[in-house]
Amino acid sequence: MQYGICNLSIVSLRLEPSDKSELISQVLYGEYFKVLEQRKSWSKIRLAFDNYEGWIDNKQYIEITEEQYHLLNKEAPKLSLDLVEFVQDAHEQLYSIPLGSSLNGLSILNHHFDGNSNTNNASKSNLIKTSFLYLNTPYLWGGKTPFGIDCSGFTQMVYKLNGYKLLRAASQQATQGEALSFIEESEPGDLAFFDDNEGIITHVGIIMKDNYIIHAYGKVRIDRLDHSGIYNVDKKMHTHKLRVIKKIV
Repeated sequence: MQYGICNLSIVSLRLEPSDKSELISQVLYGEYFKVLEQRKSWSKIRLAFDNYEGWIDNKQYIEITEEQYHLLNKEAPKLSLDLVEFVQDAHEQLYSIPLGSSLNGLSILNHHFDGNSNTNNASKSNLIKTSFLYLNTPYLWGGKTPFGIDCSGFTQMVYKLNGYKLLRAASQQATQGEALSFIEESEPGDLAFFDDNEGIITHVGIIMKDNYIIHAYGKVRIDRLDHSGIYNVDKKMHTHKLRVIKKIV
């Protein structure tokens, strides 16, 4: 088994080993992983944080040892807290890194960081405050950053920045936590999941107080939430059908 760590700001994780393949997620600076399969130009990886799998360009990561991988896995995640920050390498070259980048591998990468970071679990009440950092971020299928994000990438990163672990896809996140019977039982920070006409969960958002929800739809936006689903305040219509509410924290 081989192991790797992302040494660049934002790297595409693709469904197939091709630059033309679908973007299914992103690997942010400092994220580390197992290499499941290696080809001439591409590697299939499994991220340590959420076990999500996909293909990454061999030129966009560096290999680490099994020992380094397990040491990283034992540490509490240390994440960057600014929308954009920089790390500096041994030659004093700068690398930009986005909000939520992992800083545990700085010594492995021989990089230096002076910005704001977090290693502790925050209270549930901080989830909404963190979600506002992504407000108006454009929707990007597979995205995980303030420059483009999808619905489950948004919820995962907001929770991650507060010390909580969510899986990557909305349908996976819906398997976590405790189901609530009514919106009235929910608290700010709980997750609401929405399904399509086939009953497949395809969307997720973070519940706010007073029956509002923040979610990624076109952009990260705030809409109304009722027993039917999401009521889009701009379109003046329901856009998503409510399936279940989950308390994760």
